Amino acid sequence: MRHPHFTFWQHSFLTLTLTVGGLAHAAGMPTLQEVTVSSGQHDLTGVADSATEGTVTARQLTNRPLLRPAEALETVPGMIVTQHSGDGKANQYFLRGFNLDHGSDFASHVMGMPVNMASHAHGQGYMDLNFLIPELIGSIQYRKGVYAAEDGDFATTGSARIDYLRRLDQSFVELGMGQHNFRRLLAAGGHSLGDLNLVGAIEVGGYDGPWEQPQNLEKHNAVLRLTSGTAANGFALTGMVYKADWTATEHVPERAITGGEIGRYGALSPSDGGRTHRHSLAGDWARTTNTGASKLNLYVIDYGLNYFANPSGYINSLQGDQHEQADDRTLWGGQVKHSWFLGPQWQDTELSLGTQFRQDRIASVGLYATENRQRTNTIREDRIRQTALAVLLEARTQWTAWLRSTLGLRRDQIDARVTPLAGQFNMSNGGDASAGQTSPKLGLVFGPFDLLGPTEFYANWGHGFHSNDARGATARSNPQDGSAVEAVPLIVKAKGSELGLRTTPLKGWQSSLSVWQMALASELVFIGDEGITEPKGASRRHGIEWSNYITPADGWIIDADIAWSQARFKEANPDNGGRRVPNAIPLTASLGLSADSGGTWFGGLRLRYLGAYALEEAGEQKSSAFWMASLKAGYRITPKLQITLDVLNLFDKKANDIEYWGGACTRNEALAGTGGCGTGSGIDGRLLHPLEPRTLRLGLRASF
Repeated sequence: MRHPHFTFWQHSFLTLTLTVGGLAHAAGMPTLQEVTVSSGQHDLTGVADSATEGTVTARQLTNRPLLRPAEALETVPGMIVTQHSGDGKANQYFLRGFNLDHGSDFASHVMGMPVNMASHAHGQGYMDLNFLIPELIGSIQYRKGVYAAEDGDFATTGSARIDYLRRLDQSFVELGMGQHNFRRLLAAGGHSLGDLNLVGAIEVGGYDGPWEQPQNLEKHNAVLRLTSGTAANGFALTGMVYKADWTATEHVPERAITGGEIGRYGALSPSDGGRTHRHSLAGDWARTTNTGASKLNLYVIDYGLNYFANPSGYINSLQGDQHEQADDRTLWGGQVKHSWFLGPQWQDTELSLGTQFRQDRIASVGLYATENRQRTNTIREDRIRQTALAVLLEARTQWTAWLRSTLGLRRDQIDARVTPLAGQFNMSNGGDASAGQTSPKLGLVFGPFDLLGPTEFYANWGHGFHSNDARGATARSNPQDGSAVEAVPLIVKAKGSELGLRTTPLKGWQSSLSVWQMALASELVFIGDEGITEPKGASRRHGIEWSNYITPADGWIIDADIAWSQARFKEANPDNGGRRVPNAIPLTASLGLSADSGGTWFGGLRLRYLGAYALEEAGEQKSSAFWMASLKAGYRITPKLQITLDVLNLFDKKANDIEYWGGACTRNEALAGTGGCGTGSGIDGRLLHPLEPRTLRLGLRASF
């Protein structure tokens, strides 16, 4: 009997071979690679270390219709960004057969600052990108997989590094208005004095949404950035202030809608939602010479969240089961890295050595029972100090004209101390937890070869990890009822590999194809709603991705990608015998068109497809597949004055942003005592959060 992994790679290699030999037009470089490709049409050397990394430019984001700021990450091929609550909460992310929840397996950084929160009140790796101002994004550098030494915690499926513009050529004021009481004012200005550039922006806005219970989102955002030189030779100092308040319409049982208890956009709880803030200061410095390069960045972040939710409805009482998750922390850290360019005598090797440090000082992280946002009981409250230190070593070597390699080694150490502060059954928890991992990385690049266009082949392999919540690693009892629980590891190991290729088959057309696999030691997840860690077992995933980026004429961009994956637990669920990983989307696709030649008219169109995914391990319950489109159209009244119209969900698709399967109760069911509702039992069924209907937004921008 053949080993299943061997069979998979045999099939993968055959697929790649046939693609190059007979279907070369489907081979190649990843979507959105414009700035990573050299100007010479036949020079790909040094472009990238894998087939699934790239850089997104500001120009590629300009004409992209966005419902939410975090949708800027959908420029990463295969990434899906949705929401199951209010717009002040972190989004839901999906990539490579992972339900990333709110960010547990994808690491993002903004101007060198980590966004993922460790040991967070709502969930491990919580990645709230609602503070982004898309108009200020200068670039998004993304990688997939665990192959880069620079990527550590949470970078299981990959990472993204978002950088704002270092200078603003034109200051502007933009006023946005739209349906459902959408309003937004953005004022951004820039000033240069010699080599110093100052960029500042203020954003205020609000949105009620289509919900029967208005969202009442109030958002305030500000950025001030001082830069000099470039990212390779210069410095930047960035201050950011963000806060938001909102009322949420959570996911609800489908039967509450179909049974007429609430409307399609109705809510079961009148006071869900929350408030959050993020204040930060970051600085980075870089210097590059003919013999080496040095980089340094430091940051400090003040963060807080008070989130109120009633996701199970009325299981335990007619008052509902609302709870508050609260997080109050300061985190600080940085990275220093130096690279040596060793020259021809050492095969033009670039040798890099660096260290990363991060400390989360969490003054209070808690779970509380509430009614109408008033605390009635403390389930658990803890103080946490968590420190992460990493050392990384990487060597890139050009062995021949057609072979280069990247060899990396990373050592991580995480130490945490959890101190219980309150909670009847929580005081026996807490203590110290510590874990470390050494992660080797290897990448090989073959080419460029002239196969109906310059083509490179990639092979990547590596180890990575994501951390678990420190409270789960120090747990002894369930804070809900005092029953004994088993502590879980502080680090979950991951191992991945990938074969890929990228090519430029025609002028203006870049394409990539890759096959990959990933093994995760455990799907352990900290459940913020319950204050415990839920074990899910080891898992295996594999998939195929094809991405394209085409510039058929000046000012025109077409990007298209399709991704298929399969996610399975290593062992079957004993209750239903199933091995499927719930909410792992097996098939996604997107198609985008952007047009802006500098004339009077400009705009963009995007289509996105989400395939049906299993809602539980047996796969008997599945979501509904759907596609949707969004449009942006713009008109320049004068060179300094323009008007835009965004039509989100262009064809008014009736679908769901997210679907789950689980136990919940509606108010009517609790009143009737149906299925034990109101007395501690829920009714299993489909839980959903509907896609927002067609929405029009008008923008007016004046530049000066």
